[in-house]
Amino acid sequence: MSTNITIKIGGEAGQGIQTVGDLLSLVCQKTGLYVMAINDFESRIRGGHSFMQLRISDQPILAPHHQVHLLVALDEKTVQLHKSELADGGLMLMEGTGQSAGSALQIPITELAKQAGGKITANIVAAGACLSLLGAPFEIYKNVLTAHFAKKGPEAIEKNLKAATLGYEAVKDASFQWAFEWKPGEPKGKLIDGAKAVALGALAADCRMAAFYPMSPATGILSHLEMFSDHFPLVVEQAEDEIAAINMVIGASFAGVRAMTATSGGGFCLMVEALGFAAMSENPIVIVNTQRPGPATGLPTRTAQADLLFTIYASQDEFPRFVFAPATPTEAFDVMIRAFHLADKYQVTSLVLSDQYLTDSIFMTEKQLKAPEKIERFIASDADLSNPSDYKRYALTPSGISPRALPCMGKALVIGIGNEHGEYGHGSEAAENRVNMANKRNGKIHAMTQEMNPPKACYGDSDTLIVAWGSSQGAVIEAVTMLRKEGMNVGCLNFTDIWPLPVEETISALSKAKRFFVVEGNQTAQFASLIRQQTGLSHSGTILKYDGRPFYPIDIADGVKKLVR
Repeated sequence: MSTNITIKIGGEAGQGIQTVGDLLSLVCQKTGLYVMAINDFESRIRGGHSFMQLRISDQPILAPHHQVHLLVALDEKTVQLHKSELADGGLMLMEGTGQSAGSALQIPITELAKQAGGKITANIVAAGACLSLLGAPFEIYKNVLTAHFAKKGPEAIEKNLKAATLGYEAVKDASFQWAFEWKPGEPKGKLIDGAKAVALGALAADCRMAAFYPMSPATGILSHLEMFSDHFPLVVEQAEDEIAAINMVIGASFAGVRAMTATSGGGFCLMVEALGFAAMSENPIVIVNTQRPGPATGLPTRTAQADLLFTIYASQDEFPRFVFAPATPTEAFDVMIRAFHLADKYQVTSLVLSDQYLTDSIFMTEKQLKAPEKIERFIASDADLSNPSDYKRYALTPSGISPRALPCMGKALVIGIGNEHGEYGHGSEAAENRVNMANKRNGKIHAMTQEMNPPKACYGDSDTLIVAWGSSQGAVIEAVTMLRKEGMNVGCLNFTDIWPLPVEETISALSKAKRFFVVEGNQTAQFASLIRQQTGLSHSGTILKYDGRPFYPIDIADGVKKLVR
C-alpha cells in the first residue's frame, strides 16, 4: 500500500510549531519520502491559533490534503478547531494525563519537556511522539536533531535529544492505523519554500541590489537575500517605506544594476506612481507582489489571487510590462531569471505574482536549480554607438527598444525623465512627439508577446478543461487525477506567463474542449475576465475560493462535479 498521510500540528504562536514541522519534514526527506508543508498563522507574535500541516507520501506531492490522519494538539483550541478534519482511523495526540480513548491519545507533553530540561522543548517532545506513532526509526530523528542544534552547542543537543527520547518512548506501545514501514532510501530532492526560491532566482539572474520595506508575506524573500548578501555582490537595503524602496530600485537600474523589490498588495499600491516613472524613463526593474487578502490590511498572513488585474493595469495611462505567476518553487526560480532577462531586454518592468501559500509553504524540488551559464546584458557602450556624442536615450526604433547607455560610462550623455520627452530625453509637450513616444513604448508589445510561454496542458485534449494560474496548479492537477479515476473526461491548462497573454496559444488550447472552468483564489474570476477580453472565449463556470486559505484538490474536484451536473 502506498504511503499518503497528513499530519497537522496546532497550537499558539510561539509554541515552536514550525520547528516541529521542519524537523518532521527533514526526517521524511532524508529517508527518501516526499513531503510538503503549509503554514497557517495569525498576524501576531504570540497567542492566536497557528498550525503547520504536513503531507507525507512515497509519491510526488502537488498539493495539501483536506483530511488529517494525525492531529498533534499543543493546546485545547487545536482540538476544537480541527478534530472534525480527522480521517477514519485518525488520531489526536494531545496534552494530558487522563486515560486515552477512541481517537484521543494523551501524554504529558509539558511535564516530559520539563524532565528534559525545560518547558521550551515541548515541541521536540511532540515531534518525537509523532515520529514514534508513524513508525520512524529514532536514529534518523536523532541525527536530524543533532545537526539542527549543532550551532547551539553540546548542552542544547543533549537537552533536545532527551526531550525527543521521552516523547518517542511515551507512545511506543500505542497503536496508530496509519503507521507505515520506513524503508531506507536516498533523498528524492531538496526542501525549499517559495520565498527562498524567489531569492535564489534573483541571485541567479545577477540581481545586485534589493530594496524593501517589511510586509507580510513578502518579507521572507528579502530576508533570504539579506542572508545571501554576505556571500554575493549584493546590496540589500531596508527603506523607510515602499515608495522609497521602489525609487531606490529605479535609481540602481538607471546606473546599470539589476535591481528588485518585493512587497504585498498594499505595498504595491504605494509603489504604483513610481511604477509609472519606471515605464516613462524605461528603466528595467523587477517587482514581486506576494499576494494576500485585502483590501487595506486585510489578512496579512493568508493567501489570495486577487491582485491580478490590478497588477496588469497599475499606474496611469498605457505602457507595456511583463506579469508572471509561478506555481512552484522550481518555477519561481526560473521565472525570476526570465523576469530580469526580459526586463533588461525590453527596458520594462517585470512583475512576479506570488502569494502567501507559495511563499511560506515547504515543497520538495527534484530539479536542480541552476543559474544560467551566461548573463546577457543589453547595455550599449561607446563602441556600440555610431556617435556617442549625439546619443539619444529614447531614439525611435522599429522595435521600440532604444540603445541603453549608462551614465558616466562613456561619452554618451544619459538623461532620464518622468515627463514626456523627445529622443534625447529632454521634456517635450509637442503633439507629434507624444504620439511617437507612446507608439515607441507600446510598440514593444508584439515582440514581448512572442517571449511568453503557452499554458501547460495536462490531458489537454479532454472535453472539459480546468483553467488555473499561479500557485493553484498543483491542486488542479491532483483534482484532474481524481476526476479521471471516476471516469470523467477532464484535463487542465495552467498559466505561468500571464501578460502579455499568449493569445494564439490560449485560443488553440481552449478551442479543443467543449467547455472550460476557471479556478481562482479571488471572488470575481479575474483571469476568466482577462481570457474573455483577450480571446473572446467565455468560461462555462468558475470555482473560486477567497477565505484566505489555499485550494485543496477536493475543493476543485467537488466544484467541477457540481458544474457538470
